[in-house]
Amino acid sequence: MSLIGTLGSGVSALRTFMKGLEVIGANIANVNTSGYKSSQATYVENFSNILQRSSPSSATSSNSPSIGIGTGVGLAGVNTNFNQGSLASTGKTTDLGISGNGFFHVKNVFDGTEYASRAGDFRWDDQGYLVTQQGFRVQGATGAGLGTVGDIRLGTPPASTQRQSVTIDKSGNVVEFYSDGTSATTNQVLIQTFTDPAALVREGNNLYSGLIAAGPVGAAANSSALQAAVNKPGTNGLGSIQAGTLELSNVDLTDQFANLITTQRSFQAASRLVTVSDSVLEDIVNLKQR
Repeated sequence: MSLIGTLGSGVSALRTFMKGLEVIGANIANVNTSGYKSSQATYVENFSNILQRSSPSSATSSNSPSIGIGTGVGLAGVNTNFNQGSLASTGKTTDLGISGNGFFHVKNVFDGTEYASRAGDFRWDDQGYLVTQQGFRVQGATGAGLGTVGDIRLGTPPASTQRQSVTIDKSGNVVEFYSDGTSATTNQVLIQTFTDPAALVREGNNLYSGLIAAGPVGAAANSSALQAAVNKPGTNGLGSIQAGTLELSNVDLTDQFANLITTQRSFQAASRLVTVSDSVLEDIVNLKQR
C-alpha cells in the first residue's frame, strides 16, 4: 500500500489503460485481416479500503452508512465481438466465407491440435487436401455417403476420365466435375458453433483454440453421421458457405479512434494523478526536514 492512496490509484490506472491501448492498437492493426474479430477492454474498480462498515439500526440508534475509499481500477476482461464482417469477392473458388453463424474447423495433423477459424483463405495442397495457409486440414463430412467426419480430400476420379473442376456450394458440398460429363459430391465442409464463443482463445494466424471449453455444439453426437447432420451449413441456425469470398475484419475504425482518444485522455489523467501525488509526497518530506 502506498503512502498516498492516489499514487496507487494512479499507477493502477496507468497499467490498466495501457492494456486498453494495446487492445485498440491490435484492432486497428488488423483492420485488413481476413476473419478478424475486434476486441474491447472492460474495466472494474479495485477493492476499497473500508474505513467504516455499515450497521443496522436498533431500538436506540439509527443505522450507519459505510465509508470506503477506492484503490484504483483493474482490467475486468477483453471481450471479443463476433459479429459478422462483410464478405468481399475474390473469385478464387477455394476462398470460403461464412454468411451467418459458425466457424470453420481445422486440424494440425502433426500434433492433432484442432482450431476454429472464420478465415476461409484455403487451398488444395499437393495431396488433394483442403488446407489453410499454414497447411492445417479443413474438417468436414467425407467418405462413403459423407458419413465420416475428417480431413476433406479430393476423390479419386475413374481411370477413364480426368477431374476438370471443383466447386463448393452454399451447403458446403464439394462437387467434382469430370471430363466425361459426370460429377460427384465427395465431401462437405462443416461449420462448428459454440455455446460460449467467449471461451475461445486467440492463437494467432486467424485461429482459435479452447474448443472444448467453448462448448462445441454437436461434438457430443454419438456418431459421425449425426455430427455431420448437426453441423451442416445452412441448417440448425448455421450460416451458409459463400465460395469465392472472404470475410473482412469487423473492426469499425470510427469506433476504434473514438475509443483511442478517450483511453488516451484517461491515461493522461492517470499520469497527472501520479504527478500530483509525487508533489504531495515532496511536501511531506519537506515538512519533516523543517
